[in-house]
Amino acid sequence: MDVVHYLNLGIKAIFVENILLAFFLGNCSYIACSKKIDTAIGLGVAVTFVLTICTPICWAVKNFLLAKGALQWVSANLNGVDLSFLIFISFIAVIAAMTQIVEMLVEKFSPALYNALGIFLPLIAVNCAILGAALFMDQRNYNFMESVVFGFGSGIGWALAIIAMAAIRKKLAYSNIPAPLRGLGITMFISGLMSIGFMCFAGIRL
Repeated sequence: MDVVHYLNLGIKAIFVENILLAFFLGNCSYIACSKKIDTAIGLGVAVTFVLTICTPICWAVKNFLLAKGALQWVSANLNGVDLSFLIFISFIAVIAAMTQIVEMLVEKFSPALYNALGIFLPLIAVNCAILGAALFMDQRNYNFMESVVFGFGSGIGWALAIIAMAAIRKKLAYSNIPAPLRGLGITMFISGLMSIGFMCFAGIRL
């Protein structure tokens, strides 16, 4: 039963509540880096990795450090301490740290991808999709495994959206698009159609 629950949560995060197409989080890098498929795949993998790691880490930070009574594992005298007002800044610090690690790994093992992503790789630290997933996890009171599945599913959903857009934009280069819609206009128009398409998965439940 737990496996089915996690599968449903993953499908929901990838398709039904796609963090990019349903909540419009992470649009900046999505639009800027969806011109080439290779770049889109690289950034999608990086965002998926950061989301999969950061969401459960943020869960642990909240439940073992910030929530009311979370510090009782340190001392019974700290049972009444409530540091939940630090959730925003703590989550941002975790995301920034993990993004820095990803940036160093990409630079070391794939310099071509590092150069292709340019400024948008360190900007994962301020990608609102990452913080949004962490805050959704907090708001919905997911447990640790749910936070892992949700983070991974959100990353896969974001990657799927940007790769699909990159593939479509490659085809658009050979299309006769009306002048007023060329560039950002047709990109936003297609993003809206993709959002409608992803809504077709709303009824799926295992």
